[in-house]
Amino acid sequence: MRALLRQSGFRRLYGTRMAGQFGDGMFQASLAGVVLFSPEREAHPADIALGFAVLLLPYSLIGPFAGVLIDRWWRQRVMVVSNCVRAGAVLGVAGLIALGVAGPALFAAALVVTSINRFFLASLSASLPHVVDTRADSDAELISANAFSTTSGALAAAVGGGVALGLRAVIGDTDGDYALIAIAAVLPSLVSAYIASGFARDLLGPDDHARAKRDSARDVFHGLLSGLRHVREVRPARDALAMIGVQRFGYAISLVCTLLLYRNYFLDDGIFRAELAGLGQVAAAVALGTGLAAVITPEATRRFGPIGYPAGMLVLGAVVQLVLSLRFALPATLGAVFLLALVSQSVKICVDTTVQTQVADEFRGRVFSLYDTLFNVTFVGAAVLTALVLPESGRSPVTVVVIAVGYLAVAGVYFRSAAAPNSVATA
Repeated sequence: MRALLRQSGFRRLYGTRMAGQFGDGMFQASLAGVVLFSPEREAHPADIALGFAVLLLPYSLIGPFAGVLIDRWWRQRVMVVSNCVRAGAVLGVAGLIALGVAGPALFAAALVVTSINRFFLASLSASLPHVVDTRADSDAELISANAFSTTSGALAAAVGGGVALGLRAVIGDTDGDYALIAIAAVLPSLVSAYIASGFARDLLGPDDHARAKRDSARDVFHGLLSGLRHVREVRPARDALAMIGVQRFGYAISLVCTLLLYRNYFLDDGIFRAELAGLGQVAAAVALGTGLAAVITPEATRRFGPIGYPAGMLVLGAVVQLVLSLRFALPATLGAVFLLALVSQSVKICVDTTVQTQVADEFRGRVFSLYDTLFNVTFVGAAVLTALVLPESGRSPVTVVVIAVGYLAVAGVYFRSAAAPNSVATA
């Protein structure tokens, strides 16, 4: 990292990312606050479903086609212009918040912001090789640059969200106050644009060779279809993607239930907090569960196999639902959040590895694009279904039991696939 930070181009691109993602964290926190915790509004399951759609769908549906344009336009210009346009769009959302606008109109405006952000993030990733030393050992340095940049960017977004919560504690939680917090998120975007403007227009690419090889949107679409056909022919990858689709569906329903419970059902219980402060504890529990999964999954997969381990984690998820989630109490729910995050991330790591090892190299990028779409669209679909059937308190014992039974059923089916020909276990 010291070697990376000695390179002026990397430092400038890193600063561009940190400022931009800090502002995005502030904006997302202000949007979540006004939807879930403004005393002037009621938090409905439909609002949460729309929120997930706004945050997740642009990354899945716009991402592959955004890359087509990123390979046509100067990336330095994309980062400058996207930050400026995003700042203007955030001001528009802030105006709607201040006027008390709710529902689809507010989320449509927020969708514009997150869609623009997709262009910004894609440009950052595509630009990185242009600011990293390309001498021998450049692959190792590029891996370090990716890990350092993306992790730091996620932390910057989290810190931005924390700053937004701090502002809320100081200025208040009315619609007007949340509008001011959203307006404050404009400044980091403008700072990011200013930092990016320091690059020469053509420094970050695309270079002439890349521009000559660019694909059209039609080419991208046909490429995704060929990737889908390839997955259908590779049973291990197909089974793994089907399994994680069901798991994500149940996990999304659990998350929406948790949000509603903290908003409309739970009361403070000692050190365990309800409402927005409690969701801070939920975020910490998710982070701990996700981190633990990264530590234990490699060894557990070697011991129990790439099918046995995720199947076992689904069984654990079912037990957590029945033992902890059904209690509808703050301490038990927080424990369930931690363990379900462990289950979800463990399953994802296993599926990632299965796709990487079973899918042919020439199809791998397209399959991961489809995987990303499945991952997020399934999540949003579950949130929409929940909006139609879940009580506004979030307390639904029947839903918890159905998720647990679903996990057990999928675990059984997936484990049986280990004995089938062309299985991951024999590969």
